[in-house]
Amino acid sequence: MKKEHMQSYQEVSNIVNVGLRQYMLNVFSYMSGGLAVTALIAYIAGTSPTFMAFLQSSPLSYWLITLAPLGIAFYLITKISTISPEKAKSLFFGYAGMLGLSLSSIFFLYSGVSIAHTFFVTSSMFLSMVIYGYVTKKDLTSFGSFLIMGLIGLIIASIVNIFMKNSVMSLVISAIGVIVFTGLTAYDTQVIKSYYTELDSEAVSQKKAIVGDFRLYLDFINLFLHLLRFFGRVRD
Repeated sequence: MKKEHMQSYQEVSNIVNVGLRQYMLNVFSYMSGGLAVTALIAYIAGTSPTFMAFLQSSPLSYWLITLAPLGIAFYLITKISTISPEKAKSLFFGYAGMLGLSLSSIFFLYSGVSIAHTFFVTSSMFLSMVIYGYVTKKDLTSFGSFLIMGLIGLIIASIVNIFMKNSVMSLVISAIGVIVFTGLTAYDTQVIKSYYTELDSEAVSQKKAIVGDFRLYLDFINLFLHLLRFFGRVRD
């Protein structure tokens, strides 16, 4: 009887592990796809003199492109429970594309080699923290709460520095940003892993994966941008 219980437990455990593995693969495939869309559009737009001239000559268009991702993100997060997985995916990739346009100026400001180098460093740090967040048995909740407080402070400091335009403060903000988003990557990975339950329907599981990939996508983008301030070589 005990052996049958052990076998039944093992079967359930295997089902959960397979389901969790597929769920996490969905998270990372969506995130990777979003990063690819962002990078491609940013590169095409950023290396187009016509597009760069258009942004510089049209402040309204610049702000529309800059603020559009915020609108898409707000709609996605607030409506995720009522929209279909297909629409959620479309909104996410639309967000990734618009963010690519808004980030296109980095290819105008920094050399391609330094951008590639920063991307490699970001990927290495990001992957290390994802692995840690996935395998660790330590509860990162208190650590995550501390990082979220740091993120709020980071946002406030960034807004203040928009008006101050202090280069030293900008570097300090970026250094803190690297620490915050490195830690958030591990914390978010653990939270995303906890989202999964084998009782979810396919549609619910997909939407959870999209929310999860959105969190990690933002961690990667922000980590990359903060690191770019240190590794990016400004064009002459």
